[in-house]
Amino acid sequence: MLQLVVFGCGAAVMVLEIVGARILAPFLGTSIVVWTGLIGVVMASLSLGYWQGGRIADRHPTARALSVVILLAAILTAATAVTKALLLAFLAGHGLGPRLGVIAAALLLFAPAAGLLGMVSPFAVRLTLRDAATAGATAGRLYALSTLGSIVGTFAAGFVLVAALGSTTILLVTAAFLAALSLAASRTDVRAKGAAFGIILLCGLWLAAENAMLAEAGIHDVDTAYGRVLVYQGMDPVSARPIRVMATGPARCQSAMYPDAPDELALDYTRFFTLGLDMAPATPNVLVIGGGAFSFPRHVLEKRPQASVTVIELDPGVTELASRHFGLAPHPGLTIVHEDARMVLNRPGGPYDLIYLDAFGTDYAPPFHLVTREAATRLRAQLAPDGAVMVNAIGPIEGDGSRFVRSLAATFAAVFPDVALYALGSPHEPRTAQNVMLVARNQPGPMPEPNDSELRRFLGQRLAPAQGAEGAGAMVLTDEHAPVEWMCALLFGND
Repeated sequence: MLQLVVFGCGAAVMVLEIVGARILAPFLGTSIVVWTGLIGVVMASLSLGYWQGGRIADRHPTARALSVVILLAAILTAATAVTKALLLAFLAGHGLGPRLGVIAAALLLFAPAAGLLGMVSPFAVRLTLRDAATAGATAGRLYALSTLGSIVGTFAAGFVLVAALGSTTILLVTAAFLAALSLAASRTDVRAKGAAFGIILLCGLWLAAENAMLAEAGIHDVDTAYGRVLVYQGMDPVSARPIRVMATGPARCQSAMYPDAPDELALDYTRFFTLGLDMAPATPNVLVIGGGAFSFPRHVLEKRPQASVTVIELDPGVTELASRHFGLAPHPGLTIVHEDARMVLNRPGGPYDLIYLDAFGTDYAPPFHLVTREAATRLRAQLAPDGAVMVNAIGPIEGDGSRFVRSLAATFAAVFPDVALYALGSPHEPRTAQNVMLVARNQPGPMPEPNDSELRRFLGQRLAPAQGAEGAGAMVLTDEHAPVEWMCALLFGND
């Protein structure tokens, strides 16, 4: 039975770590910075647990003491499920930045339970050891079981549990599982362990009721196979109109729709995208990388019903949410591909009259492998001779935080003969993060003259070379070296 306990606790550690990344995503993003901080804190907690677990086991070498350790881990895991939203909202409001933010969040939410679970293996070695002559074999066997459990927990969480249950439910199930392991380790203190089961059940019922109330209010928190997505009702800060938002990271919405006018483009960068239609033939072949709520693909098919639009969206769960909440419906001209965009670009395709790149791996940062010189080369290979690529980037146009935008321009300028940047924010706030649109074309030429005053203003905010590809600190991003997430982390001023 002790071997089963060691195996189960090893699995629980990795479930906590995998789910932890999903819990942090809406507040801190999913970048390598977040993963690094989370993994580092969990490993430090395990190390402390190994050390203290061995010391405590030497003083109290009983199965009851081990079961108390596991029970405490169960209670703390349930507490994480209940307190995570409030705690992360509190930390997000204090502007710690991604590095300090993820360390603080991981220390408060996951380190206590991980440290306690780290105590289990040395405790089990002490309880199992009968002969010093076999100490090495005993320790090796138990640590191997713990590691094997961690492997199973990793695959179970990443491949099955996250998409099937959601992060909060997984935390509560893990808490109940640890409480059961505590009982398996020792049949003492049955009442206390029964009370722990009751507390975990009450937490589950309370959170279920809370989720039901949020759903009634139009707030949906969904774990898909690839990420955590929030859909909620909000207010357009400019027009004060009601707006429905899809968000996959902190600080900004990724997609939005006016419920009272579903076909109207709600975000300024999507309205800039419409300039591409003025450069394309009457029945364009369009590629959109990053579906989100599918607002712009629907707009293209509304304005050009005979167009052919291919959308590459990695996450089928996002497409399902777009169908459920944002009016996405089947259309003969619409093809949806659920696959990594770089894999699609690496295959022969096109030619496309317009290619739109609007994909983000985390807040502000696109997946690095979509914005390298090699990726730009593949985009050009699939572009029609008179076609254009439009890229939505986020960042300031001055200061250290603008390095990604400038590097993006330098990268595409290394592949395309004509590259321009257009800042959509206020020209009086150049150090504020804003949408910056990159337009790359095979054939240099003037941009279309729109009738819309907003679009004319956008075109008038073309950046000078010193602010674009020729700006200080710009680098050509490559598959070998593309520190995109690090550059985008510079947007957080207090990091």
